[in-house]
Amino acid sequence: MQVSSLNEVKIYSLSCGKSLPEWLSDRKKRALQKKDVDVRRRIELIQDFEMPTVCTTIKVSKDGQYILATVVTFEILSDDYSKIVFLHNDRYIEFHSQSGFYYKTRIPKFGRDFSYHYPSCDLYFVGASSEVYRLNLEQGRYLNPLQTDAAENNVCDINSVHGLFATGTIEGRVECWDPRTRNRVGLLDCALNSVTADSEINSLPTISALKFNGALTMAVGTSTGQVLLYDLRSDKPLLVKDHQYGLPIKSVHFQDSLDLILSADSRIIKMWNKNSGKIFTSLEPEHDLNDVCLYPNSGMLLTANETPKMGIYYIPVLGPAPRWCSFLDNLTEELEENPESTVYDDYKFVTKKDLENLGLTHLVGSPFLRAYMHGFFMDIRLYHKVKLMVNPFAYEEYRKDKIRQKIEETRAQRVQLKKLPKVNKELALKLIEEEEEKQKSSWKKKAKSLPNILTDDRFKVMFENPDFQVDEESEEFRLLNPLVSKISEKRKKKLRLLEQQEHREKEEEEEPEGKPSDAESSESSDDEKAWVEEVRKQRRLLQQEEKVKRQERLKEDQQTVLKPQFYEIKAGEEFRSFKDSATKQKLMNKTLEDRLKIEAKNGTLSVSDTTVGSKQLTFTLKRSEQQKKQQEAEKLHRQERKRLRRSAGHLKSRHRRGRSFH
Repeated sequence: MQVSSLNEVKIYSLSCGKSLPEWLSDRKKRALQKKDVDVRRRIELIQDFEMPTVCTTIKVSKDGQYILATVVTFEILSDDYSKIVFLHNDRYIEFHSQSGFYYKTRIPKFGRDFSYHYPSCDLYFVGASSEVYRLNLEQGRYLNPLQTDAAENNVCDINSVHGLFATGTIEGRVECWDPRTRNRVGLLDCALNSVTADSEINSLPTISALKFNGALTMAVGTSTGQVLLYDLRSDKPLLVKDHQYGLPIKSVHFQDSLDLILSADSRIIKMWNKNSGKIFTSLEPEHDLNDVCLYPNSGMLLTANETPKMGIYYIPVLGPAPRWCSFLDNLTEELEENPESTVYDDYKFVTKKDLENLGLTHLVGSPFLRAYMHGFFMDIRLYHKVKLMVNPFAYEEYRKDKIRQKIEETRAQRVQLKKLPKVNKELALKLIEEEEEKQKSSWKKKAKSLPNILTDDRFKVMFENPDFQVDEESEEFRLLNPLVSKISEKRKKKLRLLEQQEHREKEEEEEPEGKPSDAESSESSDDEKAWVEEVRKQRRLLQQEEKVKRQERLKEDQQTVLKPQFYEIKAGEEFRSFKDSATKQKLMNKTLEDRLKIEAKNGTLSVSDTTVGSKQLTFTLKRSEQQKKQQEAEKLHRQERKRLRRSAGHLKSRHRRGRSFH
């Protein structure tokens, strides 16, 4: 049994609780009842209260002694189950008596709902047609149908006080007919009234539920999830209740003692006051709903679900328990509000992969495994025993986890220490301080809410991968960040304290407990001139360090003695001297920084500093010997031509005398 509460209204689910597999023998079931308290205390009001597949309709007889559930629509004509009419999906109508099947006939169109008019002994059928078919049970023949203005009709109901017949159409209207004159006496446009200013609909609302209460009250449910409450003397609804799910209303019931209306869609059952529309309580079953039946003069609800097992719920506030299960009133007072699992507690569900991990694949097909869906059920004792054999240290791990949980629970109220990443701790601490400072100044209107990269997944690698560690001793960092302000000094000091505290608590196998006080943030007062002077100072220091390193490398090169080596000249390669090969091999063994500096020294690469502290590199392509000889020959040729060339300035132009022809 499961207990839930909403708005201080307790709802007892009598169909929930520990269930037993069907493939267990009666002997094993009795043995489980003897040794298992949960099985022994489970409540089973109605034995085998389930369908082979699903149930779509559920009703209680007028005398309250019988509960009927089918997969088609039906109507109980008598006080008990002796006269029942069933409407099938294939247009057939079956009449059943107490002894069984009695008669079968068909209607012209597919039916969806029908009602029984007791004074005239007529059955009114509505469905995929504009006509309402009438079958007189006294004469045993069809009468002239009622012609409606709708293309199709979904539901219908007959008022038990004055016999008014109402049908809900696919266009969202309700047509009311007088069976005595067979004329339409009223028309309600429910689709127009169900649309409010804040409602969102994608299609035309159709009528999906219809129910009379008394002589003047009628409730209408739409396919878009609204329930409209009407007074038959007005064409405007008294109240419109929206389920907010957009699902068709399946059923509507009235609870007169508390002035409540029970409306249900496939997801939820809502109980609300019919005068104010205020929610009284609600119920959400585990499976989709098809129909809801309120047991007369009691607080018991019966539901038809999309599952073989039907639901039974008891709400003491709505009324007492039925007479045949009056013990529920005393039992519910002692029930605890601890929900119980509906899974087989004595059996463990395992998949094929789990069996491979446990080494139990050879048990497939044996009585130890029962095939179910995509896996198997096995005894929980066997599962724990095999798991302990596979992992003998499971209990120790479990014990350590429990101890760790207890320690964390005891320290939950303590102030937690800032958790810094393993990489770029100083940068992370700086971001945390900036975030705290931003939160302190958030009351200002001009405070900008910038995203923090510590919580951004796009930058998480920067605090996890050691390759992204900021090298503060590098030349670029020292030139771009020349000033070491008081904030950075305090931050480094705080970082050292945090690391010492983490190391100390790690040795004690405890989590960080303390939280350092917030450092007072102060902005740097250095101006641009001080920044430039500091950049120059750092540049001079870097040049001195580079000079010292160059002298050390020169000493190392002088001390290095080249050993004789043999080289193989492959076909197609030019012959090079061993000296060039050794020099090239030695150059390749050096780092990229050293090679760039050697090339800069030889003239092929020039490195210069910019004003912002970065580097500018200029490459010069190295010419081959043949290109150099050709360039030298062209230079000599130009000099020779310049030396041998004679000037033409001494030549003067001769002008011929013009001749005229007449």
